[in-house]
Amino acid sequence: MSRSFAVGDRVLLIDPKKRRYLITLKPAGEFHSHSGFVPHDSLIGSPEGVTVPSTKNVAYLAVRPTLSDFVLKMPRGAQVIYPKDLGPILMHADIFPGAKVLESGIGSGALSMAMLRAGADIVGYELREDFADRAKENVEAFLGPEALERYRVELRDCYDGIDETDLDRVVLDLPEPWQVVPHAAKAMHPGGILLAYTPSIVQVMQLRQALEQSAFDMPETLEVLNRTWHVEGVAVRPDHRMVAHTGFLTHARLLGG
Repeated sequence: MSRSFAVGDRVLLIDPKKRRYLITLKPAGEFHSHSGFVPHDSLIGSPEGVTVPSTKNVAYLAVRPTLSDFVLKMPRGAQVIYPKDLGPILMHADIFPGAKVLESGIGSGALSMAMLRAGADIVGYELREDFADRAKENVEAFLGPEALERYRVELRDCYDGIDETDLDRVVLDLPEPWQVVPHAAKAMHPGGILLAYTPSIVQVMQLRQALEQSAFDMPETLEVLNRTWHVEGVAVRPDHRMVAHTGFLTHARLLGG
């Protein structure tokens, strides 16, 4: 398989100040910035990792975007779940190839892409048509049209109920996930996992209370803090900025009997 850049590929350009720009290669296309412009034709046919100059002789490193890169740079209508939370969600919800997942509150599709890439089959419930359309566009843009075969989005309110049955997982990014707990208990098989992403600890409290009064057990709530480090020779210290609180992850398992 050729790893050279081709028309239609997404490319991440990184300038000398480590600023990142996501582009899609087009014949005769151009990337413009305050540092001049870079012709797309100078990238098409070149290998990943190539450095190309702009018309003002500023060097741009060109690489393929990771899922993390794409999530942070992709078109969005709703706030995305950050990459620092996407990985732990996959682990704590135990998303596996072929998992039958109900996702509600799909936003711009960041979590959908992570779960689809892990091999899940997803039914999404979303209230806003513009969010649903944007999520499907982003999924197709990064994962390709074949991913849409495992991704069905319905315009409906998860608080009103879940039509799917024998679900492996229910993953929620909603203001009031506790309203979904009784519906999830009916829609999932014993051993299934519910996971909710909530920005506020008050939301966590209400969700945990609902879980305690349900057939779900083994609840756990956590948050992920992401701190990078500055490493330059013997000058080693934590970076001054970090991605601290974004949201809480609460998960629990449905028990039978």
